[in-house]
Amino acid sequence: MSANTSNATAVENIRYSALSTEYSALSTQHSSRPLGRTGLLVSPLGYGAFKIGRNEGIKYPTKYELPSDDKVARLLNGVLDLGITHIDTAPAYGLSEERIGQAIGHRRGSFTLSTKVGETFENSRSRFDFSRDGIRASVERSLKRLRTDVIDVLFIHSDGDDLRILNETDAVTTLLDVKQAGLVRSVGMSGKAVAGATAALAWADVVMVEYHLHDRSHEPVIAEAASRGVGVIVKKGLGSGHLAAAEAISFVLDNPHVSSMVVGSLNLEHLRANVATISLPHPKCG
Repeated sequence: MSANTSNATAVENIRYSALSTEYSALSTQHSSRPLGRTGLLVSPLGYGAFKIGRNEGIKYPTKYELPSDDKVARLLNGVLDLGITHIDTAPAYGLSEERIGQAIGHRRGSFTLSTKVGETFENSRSRFDFSRDGIRASVERSLKRLRTDVIDVLFIHSDGDDLRILNETDAVTTLLDVKQAGLVRSVGMSGKAVAGATAALAWADVVMVEYHLHDRSHEPVIAEAASRGVGVIVKKGLGSGHLAAAEAISFVLDNPHVSSMVVGSLNLEHLRANVATISLPHPKCG
């Protein structure tokens, strides 16, 4: 390693240490919320770990390079130090699961972990498998990569045809089976359509829905979920990076039925600013 590289690394580590001190102060303000009837608690902002593992086939307005393992470790530990206690990932997020296990597997008791089944991303394309064998194999791989004995929330990762997945595949029964086996604590649906989210309320512990200033179509489902004690996690609340963060976060988290809003960033300072925007109303649970 060159002297210049060593100096640069030392400066970055000092800067990270200083930021961690500020994050610790902020984390006391980042109160947890109940995730429906699951018994789990989540921070109002969750961390979506897409960008640490994949930079192909993206919908973000700006391209980005994948960070190094060292930068991912500093980022994820900084996320936890900031008081963000929900980490969301998926096999379709490339290296994400494996990197989470490597970087913060030793802090597993500090966060609620959600991942998904049904979609993988290999050789620059998505592949979908909602069969019983495919889902069971996916869960086993995720447990190994994440270096954990149990997944807190396991979502079906929809291909867009929510109702077909729910009604014509083994996905729902298999999720309930792996929950019964103790491999996961709660199960749910990360879908695309209002009809899919509505149908999932019959069996799900948690639903993950798209909800933001420019798309309020899931608002009735969010309210119905709360009335049934089903937790609600919001994805794409920033409109895949197209909405101003402060206004978008306030809009989503001012809905009293939302437990957590997942945001993704490779910049700890941006995440700190996001946390600073949060007010702390508690969601109503049925």
